[in-house]
Amino acid sequence: MRAIPGSPGTLTSLFLRIMQCVFAAGSIASMSTTSNFFNFTAFCYLIASMGLQVVWSFALAILDGIALVKKKVLHNPVLVSLYVVGDWVTALLSLAAASSSGGIAVLYFNDLGSCGLGEECQKYQLAVALAFLGWVAVSISSLIMLWLFAAG
Repeated sequence: MRAIPGSPGTLTSLFLRIMQCVFAAGSIASMSTTSNFFNFTAFCYLIASMGLQVVWSFALAILDGIALVKKKVLHNPVLVSLYVVGDWVTALLSLAAASSSGGIAVLYFNDLGSCGLGEECQKYQLAVALAFLGWVAVSISSLIMLWLFAAG
């Protein structure tokens, strides 16, 4: 397998993993600072999904950092297949959580007009936006991993 940008152990991969972790942590922070997010199942699912994303991305960022320090490219077929499965699972969970939370935010706060809380509504919208940005980062990683897996 040849080293392509975004493959495990490269600077691009480390950057993508850090961005995934930052966006997911920002989404969790924005959602958890509201007073009643737990009243909406989709928002609770967003917290759980982004929590998994933080753990997965942070672990792989550490692995990428170690590989960069040791100047190794991680192209072990077993490791790449683990990356593929993990990235696709977290990408699908992140998309589902962001979409369901976005739908609830639009339904309750725009269509039904029940958002008299002001700042809290902005926090919900920020959490959903950060979740979608995190999904974009993880989807790029998952496509790179799938490409690397198919090429190897």
